Amino acid sequence: MKTLGKLFENNRLWSSKIKEADPDFFARLSNQQAPEFLWIGCSDSRVPANQIVGLDPGEMFVHRNVANLVIHTDLNCLSVIQFAVEVLKVKHIIVCGHYSCGGVATALENSENGLIDNWLRHIQDIIITNQNELNSVEDSKKRKDRLAELNVINQVFNVCRTTIVRDAWKRNQPLAVHGWIYSLKDGLLKDLDVGIKDQSELNDSIKKLNY
Repeated sequence: MKTLGKLFENNRLWSSKIKEADPDFFARLSNQQAPEFLWIGCSDSRVPANQIVGLDPGEMFVHRNVANLVIHTDLNCLSVIQFAVEVLKVKHIIVCGHYSCGGVATALENSENGLIDNWLRHIQDIIITNQNELNSVEDSKKRKDRLAELNVINQVFNVCRTTIVRDAWKRNQPLAVHGWIYSLKDGLLKDLDVGIKDQSELNDSIKKLNY
């Protein structure tokens, strides 16, 4: 069986460059993990979490899945959130979607793609809830982009409603949840203005946005 030699070569070059710039980097990295951020993003290969915010390995805990969903029955995602909040004591959870998201587009088009349709059903629920707003957007691309934003906002609320985050707030642990979206066209992030740091702010945001 052939190995992916090019990737191993790239790895050696990357490691050498890091050690040349900072000889103690890997020693420090191997001795501790103390990130302040949990990133919940899309699996899309064009959205590399650490790189787009300029953070080194060890500075951000990362969970990714198709269309950056936070589902209350997804034990994988919930386990990541629990470890990040209760063990690593992150101070910020960032839900980051992106424009031109294939998962969002597929959900909006309601096409049949097999197993993944069950996962994207969660986005279709958001479509139903926001049908009037989405129907008012005539341009199909802008409609998909707005759905990507609405999806992020919903996932922020889903994070905040987990027992993990609610319990952290009850014990007054500093923890804020943010909703961002990334543009593939220019590499820039946009804050969707749904930063929430306690139960009171969650209640106010839900009331304001009619969720």
